[in-house]
Amino acid sequence: MALTQQEDIEKMLVCKTHLGTRNIDHRMKRYVFRRTADGIHIVHLGKTWEKAMVAARAIVTVENPMDIVVVSQRVYGSRAVLKFAQYVGAHALAGRWMPGTLTNQITSKYLEPRLLVVTDPRVDSQAVKEAAYANIPVVALCDTDSPLEHVDICIPCNNKGKESIALIYWLLAREVMYLRGTLNRTTPWDIMVDAFFWRDPEELERAEEDGNAGWQQAKPAADEWAEGAGESWADQADGNWGDAPAAGGDDWGAAAAAPADNGGW
Repeated sequence: MALTQQEDIEKMLVCKTHLGTRNIDHRMKRYVFRRTADGIHIVHLGKTWEKAMVAARAIVTVENPMDIVVVSQRVYGSRAVLKFAQYVGAHALAGRWMPGTLTNQITSKYLEPRLLVVTDPRVDSQAVKEAAYANIPVVALCDTDSPLEHVDICIPCNNKGKESIALIYWLLAREVMYLRGTLNRTTPWDIMVDAFFWRDPEELERAEEDGNAGWQQAKPAADEWAEGAGESWADQADGNWGDAPAAGGDDWGAAAAAPADNGGW
């Protein structure tokens, strides 16, 4: 096993890419490693990595990156789709799929892509069906219970977790950039997987509010410290600085007079 493949599979384990569902489609049995005591099917991560590399090679064959459409109606995959489109140059469609996007030429959002990438063939079934009508090849992230009708390249993985979806799109984007020559394989990609993670806006707002509350709590303590320091400085100024000239005035005058007595000019 290559070092890069081993590192990628370790990332998949951390992001829980291998966790499937209790149900299984008969066409997905070839990608299942085993079944746990709880009835959850475990995906074979070696095959996941291999199919991801195959999908990346299929994406590279498209000359114009804008002819690649990446779709995700699932909320957890919206940010990953946008980030993938940003680095690869593809066209991202996050959110609701407009029926007729690939078949109705009258609509203003009509597209004629050469390749379609979907996050979940069950949730994005309308996009997969229209791609079949238009004879467009489909790359799909498939869970153990996903239907494989009209899917040309299946990437077996957990397509319901935000970490798993983000990691698969990150691997695809990195491999596409490697194959295009924009990145050197000897140097790791400086973009972290965290950039592809979906983030809940409410959680971000709560975190920002908590940060502001912590700042407001820290500010009175700083004010008290400043007040205490000001009082101590004032005491020192009243007590010591005023007495210094009186105590040392005679000595300074004597030191100044000594050169006058000893000088024979």
